[in-house]
Amino acid sequence: MSKSTKRKHVVKELQTNDFSVPADNQQIVKLKEGRGNNLHSVESEDGSEFLVSMPSKFRRNVWVKRGDYLIIDVIPEGDKVRGEISAILDAEFTKFLKKSGSWPKAFEEPEISPSSSPRNNRRTFAEDTETSDSD
Repeated sequence: MSKSTKRKHVVKELQTNDFSVPADNQQIVKLKEGRGNNLHSVESEDGSEFLVSMPSKFRRNVWVKRGDYLIIDVIPEGDKVRGEISAILDAEFTKFLKKSGSWPKAFEEPEISPSSSPRNNRRTFAEDTETSDSD
């Protein structure tokens, strides 16, 4: 199979909307950082950090960034690498998991009201020049 055909199938698989709840041997984790050689450091629901590997079908076809949520297949006999990425969660998949009650409580983000959000207190260049002219 050529690279372009492989990439087409992987992207098509990720874009399908047939969402499913994680199985017993799967876990939802949050990506902390990339460690190189297709290994990524993740944080589980209970706060433990460990490494997961990216399968060869995703390599050079799909990119993940810090803060992304993933579904991994747990590898029970692994010491350092304790899982393999099986799905990358987007906003729609995350909404589905929250509605179905499968979303981990540790990853729920509190609602921020507009009145409690921090304001941008940085001065702009125009404000700085106006105050210096009045001196």
